[in-house]
Amino acid sequence: MTAEYVIVLTTLPGDFDCRAFGRAVVEERLAACVNILPPMESVYRWEGRVEQETERQILIKTSRDRIVALWDRIRETHPYETPEFVVLSIQDGSDAYLRWIGESTT
Repeated sequence: MTAEYVIVLTTLPGDFDCRAFGRAVVEERLAACVNILPPMESVYRWEGRVEQETERQILIKTSRDRIVALWDRIRETHPYETPEFVVLSIQDGSDAYLRWIGESTT
């Protein structure tokens, strides 16, 4: 049962309206819950240079069958040319919580 549920990671620029993004994907039932972490500094290589920017890590709890639609939505609205989109399988968890994810994304 738990392989049906995932956590998707993405980052957004520090000045992006992360709340509006989170609300939209929850309202569209692409996610049960979106956590917006505090601003952080990211250091990364892009186009041959080392860059440093303020970003926010976004954790998205959803069901596996919503991944494609969520990825489509992120590509539509994300300001980055190559947004982070990492899917982590939930291996175990509270039955009630996992059931809630499923109910919230259908």
